[in-house]
Amino acid sequence: MDDQRYERELLTLKTIAETLNRSTDLKTMLQSVLEELLNVTGLKTGWIFLSNYKKQFTCTADARLPEALALKEKEPMCKGTCWCLNKFWDGRLNEAVNIIECKRIEDAIHHKTGDTEGLTHHATVPLTAAGESFGILNVGSPGKEKFTEEELTLLESVAFQIGTAIKRVRLYQDEQKRAENYSKLESLTRELWKCQHTEEIINGMLRQTAQSFNWPIVGYFHNSGHQHVLHSLYDQNKLNVLNMPYSDDTLKEVIEAVDKEIPVTPHTFHLPIDAEITEIHARAVTIRNDQIGILFALSHKDVKLSKIDEEILQAVADHTALAIEQSRVNEKRQELILSEERNRLARDLHDSVSQKLFSLSMTARGAQSIQDNPLVLNEALVDIQQLSQQAMQEMKTLIWQLRPVGIEAGVMTSLKTYALGLGLQAVCDVSGLKLLPRPIEEALFRIGQEALNNIHKHAAVKEVSLQLAFSETDASLTIVDHGVGFDQTTVGDCTLGLRGMKERAAILGGHLSITSTRNFGTTVQVILPI
Repeated sequence: MDDQRYERELLTLKTIAETLNRSTDLKTMLQSVLEELLNVTGLKTGWIFLSNYKKQFTCTADARLPEALALKEKEPMCKGTCWCLNKFWDGRLNEAVNIIECKRIEDAIHHKTGDTEGLTHHATVPLTAAGESFGILNVGSPGKEKFTEEELTLLESVAFQIGTAIKRVRLYQDEQKRAENYSKLESLTRELWKCQHTEEIINGMLRQTAQSFNWPIVGYFHNSGHQHVLHSLYDQNKLNVLNMPYSDDTLKEVIEAVDKEIPVTPHTFHLPIDAEITEIHARAVTIRNDQIGILFALSHKDVKLSKIDEEILQAVADHTALAIEQSRVNEKRQELILSEERNRLARDLHDSVSQKLFSLSMTARGAQSIQDNPLVLNEALVDIQQLSQQAMQEMKTLIWQLRPVGIEAGVMTSLKTYALGLGLQAVCDVSGLKLLPRPIEEALFRIGQEALNNIHKHAAVKEVSLQLAFSETDASLTIVDHGVGFDQTTVGDCTLGLRGMKERAAILGGHLSITSTRNFGTTVQVILPI
């Protein structure tokens, strides 16, 4: 007799194992294994509750429920509590047990909501694996009020198999979700790096994070030293810029949660939202060991953030810090470029306009002393006229450099006009047509302007070739002269002009290359992403 029972148990476990290995969809797998378990054990009905949080559960699978439990789309199985779930949540359900009576059946009998088909009791078994609890398995039959120790032991073995399968499926699902999330993170990061200012980065990050990962509420606290300021909050599909101050004492729980990297339930402060918060998940946004802010996402009764979500929250915080740091570096670069341009203009004013004005002044003073010699006086007046015209032309060129009037007509038109002002004949070629963002347009003009200045000063030629080309993803400007060229091994990027050109391209994520050979000319090419 024992041999027969042992064989039945082995057959049951074998059947269950085969059923569990047929699917990676959790709901389908649990439904199949429950039906198979009832078939091989001869039991009449059963159901599986899964629960990740106290007081929250789902009836993930059920088979042959009596009418009283199946009515209204199984409403009695989807809400309320019962003795078996309460024991599970309280940590008192550690092994298979006989439930004396089922509360859900009792309620159905008491309220006369339907036929219970003679079901009064069931066995309850916890679903666990590797120290993790997932839910409970309930099975029963009409008229069966007690399960033997052998039956409970078999159910425990089956439950362990089911728990292990749940663990396996969830690990698989977690890896799938992790891969999907990191793909979304890559797209989010690309969008972040398009932003140029801290304000734009923070607001864009909150919007993209909430929409990409389906987090209903995401926010950012800015650290202002003596307090934290709720910079902005994404809630109900809308970004709200708030700038609400909170003292460090008020945010004590959140600050501790950041340090420990654990979720907490906040009690000491309130956020301007309607949802009831169950947990706050917060991560520090840090630049070179300096915490500049706190990125947080909220769990509430309808949405729970998982461990994988917390990983992504940390990754978003790290990428936000990098983007903000890059924007600060770019701002410093812009300041340096402007400073270098002012210094260069000052030198040009000193080397050209101021010297011509000095010569003009000296010539005019000399003309005053030769009024009795009309021929010499006439020559002096001619010199004065030429010097004044040259000074005016150079002043116009310098003013153009400060403010490129006419750039609205297009980069190529502006560069051609500028070249003419320097006495250069420009041969222009435009390939494609594209409306450029203003920063791209101005960068192309400024780089072209510096290249034309260098040709005017050093190349010893009067003709230059300008080529502007557009693709779907970038714009390129190529400037070629066939002048004296220079030795790149000795000059390199040591001049402010060449270094400034490369800085401009780098700020916008582009690339600038300069190729030159003595007596064969120079080629400057800049490619900027649109």
